[in-house]
Amino acid sequence: MKILVQKFGGTSVATPEVRTQVVGQIVKAKQQGYHVVVVVSAMGRTGDPYATDTLIGLLRCTGGGKPPPEQDLMMSCGEFISSAVLAQTLNANGYAATAFTGERAGIVTDDNFGNARIIRIEPQRILSALEKDQIVVVAGFQGCTEDGEVTTLGRGGSDTTATALGAAVRAELVEIYTDVDGIMTADPRLVPDAKSLRVITYQEVCEMAHLGAKVIHPRAVEIAMAERIPVKIKSTFLDGPGTLISDEAGQELEGAGRTVTGIAHVSGVAQIKLRAKEDFNSGLGLKVFQTMAQKRISVDLINVSPDLISFIVAESLAQKAGAALKKLGLEVEVNPGFAKVSAVGVGMRGVPGVMAKVVEALTEANVQIAQTTDSHTNISCLVRQEDLARSTRALHSKFGLGE
Repeated sequence: MKILVQKFGGTSVATPEVRTQVVGQIVKAKQQGYHVVVVVSAMGRTGDPYATDTLIGLLRCTGGGKPPPEQDLMMSCGEFISSAVLAQTLNANGYAATAFTGERAGIVTDDNFGNARIIRIEPQRILSALEKDQIVVVAGFQGCTEDGEVTTLGRGGSDTTATALGAAVRAELVEIYTDVDGIMTADPRLVPDAKSLRVITYQEVCEMAHLGAKVIHPRAVEIAMAERIPVKIKSTFLDGPGTLISDEAGQELEGAGRTVTGIAHVSGVAQIKLRAKEDFNSGLGLKVFQTMAQKRISVDLINVSPDLISFIVAESLAQKAGAALKKLGLEVEVNPGFAKVSAVGVGMRGVPGVMAKVVEALTEANVQIAQTTDSHTNISCLVRQEDLARSTRALHSKFGLGE
């Protein structure tokens, strides 16, 4: 069978008017000869009776904390509703459709409630429905354990559902529909001349997602990359070309020779600097990172030397991190109010002068760099939060990424 997986976010199924546009996208795929699997996110916003935040608020009102299994059961309800409503909308328009929960779709996960990982997918029921020429509408963001407990997949879970199902049913393509026409060279709210990319590699998207871009979750891209399934990011509301995510051969289609593909950013981080009377190489450095791991605090932008350790954490966790580190007898300096801005591109690998251009751009923009880190595919700089927009625009312009 020629199979296409389409994923629609909550804003794409929230009202009858936008659901009509979604039906149009699904019907177009059917007319092109595809058997279609649709993955949907929860509809509604806080205050709506069926919105996920509203349902979680209802659970909190009961008191006694939030036991993880019950919380996941409640959090999965929004996707149940979306899948049932969209399936019924398709049926009402004359297109045979059936709604699947994550469990019925055969999505088996571990028992890490709230952020479960997919162990395997048993797609026989989906394939059987497709063979009957039905459109299968799957509730995203969820699965179940071997024991049948409902689980949720964490942030970006519906994207993960879509690419994992794409791999399981051997889809030709996975389409992720959002409210923007593809992956942009930077956040258009910060960079007015940011443009949509026609093609981008799996690796670049993973880097941009890990470094703050929010169009698609990195876990979803990693699944697609492992199975070499092309993914296209498209707008539900615009008939644009979108962005094709594939392997590095895509470089031949657009921007051959480009060093930087896009600029990503993360706001709201704090810099932590640690000093000690003894050498950090004596084992004290190990204790620092073991302490952060025990407190479940993720650290980034790490610099280690014999007499100084510096890294960043989410600003919301800065005081917790500082208090834990002071117990090790360290001199702890916590500096909130920072952001991380990153230039990303597989084309920078082995190319001299990229760091020079990054520093030149920020220097010309009168932005002070507090810290840096780099890899083969990205260079990240720590800047003051108030300098973030200026930094992003400066880097975007320096590497010629605008319209």
